[in-house]
This record gives sequence, structure tokens and C-alpha cells, in this order.
Amino acid sequence: MNIKHIFFDLDHTLWDFESNSKNTFEHIFKDKQIGVEIEDFSLCYKPINQKYWKLFREDKVSKEKLRYGRLKETFEVLDYAIDDDLINVLAEKYIENLSNFNKLFSGTIDILNYLKPKYNMHIITNGFEEVQHRKLENSSILPYFKHIISSEKVGAKKPNPKIFHYALEIANAMSEESIMIGDNFEADILGARSVGMHTIFCNFDKESVPDNEKSISRLDQLKNHL
Repeated sequence: MNIKHIFFDLDHTLWDFESNSKNTFEHIFKDKQIGVEIEDFSLCYKPINQKYWKLFREDKVSKEKLRYGRLKETFEVLDYAIDDDLINVLAEKYIENLSNFNKLFSGTIDILNYLKPKYNMHIITNGFEEVQHRKLENSSILPYFKHIISSEKVGAKKPNPKIFHYALEIANAMSEESIMIGDNFEADILGARSVGMHTIFCNFDKESVPDNEKSISRLDQLKNHL
């Protein structure tokens, strides 16, 4: 395996989305005097957010519907009365403030320092264009990556082969010399494999995977593969 290019996912892979999202909601709820316990909200929000992102990947909901729907549904589950205008304000404030909280997964900087001299590194993300660059910049990891490929820029979301073909083309990389590292098995792993890329699954939630699946439970374990 002669790898020259590494393509990372960002959210849930390097950038600790759940922690940063929780802190963002805590900040805007305090500002807007939303009377819900942040722990209760986060517990309900996580699976609902994952559901909406899957629908978004499949082009079944728009960006606007995702931003509104995940909040609307979470408040309904919590039986918290809130009007649509305030939900839309919260959705906007969430996006505005999310990149102000920038916890990375343990070992992120160490592994990027380890890999940078040896490989060309890039990001492929389904996240929103206006937010992802700020996340990378504010968390001080933008300089590690040569190209940032977002689904909005390409017009296709992982696992659509189009975004991987675009990423390989813009990086001047061949698929057999490239590896995708990400946390979403469907979007990152199966998507990358569909164009002939190598893969490493960030199985941080300890999902059930085949015995022969190349996976890690911590970022420092990438040293065993690269």
C-alpha cells in the first residue's frame, strides 16, 4: 500500500462535534433564556441530528430543513413549548457560534504532526461551507491540509462518488495512492471504496464491524497503519 494522499473527514473524526455542539447550545440557550437542561437536550438532539444528516446526505431534506427540523423535533420530544420564529433564531445563532468552540479529539495535533511530513493531507466534508473553514482555522489545524473539499462546493455529498472523484482530481491523486479516514461507515468508508480508495474507519463509538475491517478506536492508532 503506497499511500501518498490522506483524506480526512472533519466532524466526529478530528473535530469533536458533540462536545462543541453541546457548548454552543449551552451558550445560545443562556443568551436566549431557553429553559431546558443541556444534558437532556443533548441526549435527545444527537440521534435526531444524525437522522437529519442522513436525510440531507440522501437529498431528502434541504439545508434549511435540516437546521430547523432537528431543533423543532428535539424540543417536541422534550415537550418544551417554543415558537417557530425562535427556533429559526436559534438555528441561525447555532451556526454563527459553532466554530467558536473548538475541542479536537485527543491526539489530533500529535497525529497530524506525525503524518504531515510523510503525506499530502486534505479534508472531505459534508459540513456547511461557511462553517467548516472557520472550524479548521479556529482550531488551528487548517495549515495541515492542502485542499478542503466540501459537498456544497462540489454539489454532491458523501457517499456520492462525485465528491471523491472531485477530491482526487483537485489533489492530483490516484485512488490507489489515497486513503480516506472518517467516522461514518456509509458516507466515508463505503463512499471512498466506491472509487477505489483505501479506507480506515474511525470506530470511536465501537460499532459492530467485520473482523477484517481496518478500523481504529483512537487517533494515535493511525500510527499502526500509516
